[in-house]
Amino acid sequence: MSKQTMIQLLTSNAGLAATVLRIPVGLILAAHGAQKLFAWFGGYGLEGTGQWMASIGLEPGFLMALAAGSAEFFGGLALVLGLLTRPAALVSAFTMLVAIFAVHFENGLFMSNNGYEYALTLFVVSIALTIQGAGKFALDNQLVKAIAK
Repeated sequence: MSKQTMIQLLTSNAGLAATVLRIPVGLILAAHGAQKLFAWFGGYGLEGTGQWMASIGLEPGFLMALAAGSAEFFGGLALVLGLLTRPAALVSAFTMLVAIFAVHFENGLFMSNNGYEYALTLFVVSIALTIQGAGKFALDNQLVKAIAK
């Protein structure tokens, strides 16, 4: 990837709005990923999540749990820090899209029925961050300065 391409990928004029979006959404995604990877916060860890994923047709279950958990955990941490925000947000958006159609869509919109409204919200915020970037307070801005030198 060229220096100019990296600068374009990391540069954002989104201001404070992106920070307001990415920190809480990043924390939420990281927490959900920690449930899948480490069995934290009442989660089932890789083994349990992998078995469940296999039971709904996402095979191989362990690998799918590792992929989803890693995307959420590490992508969420990247969003909190504003580090490689656009790629992290894009991976998070894809992960939420899979969750919507593999798990929640048939249950309708509302969370009370295990519907897709919450995953849709995380998807939309992730798409917005993919488009606008990290905003004013982010490590991406420091990377741009370092790359530009």
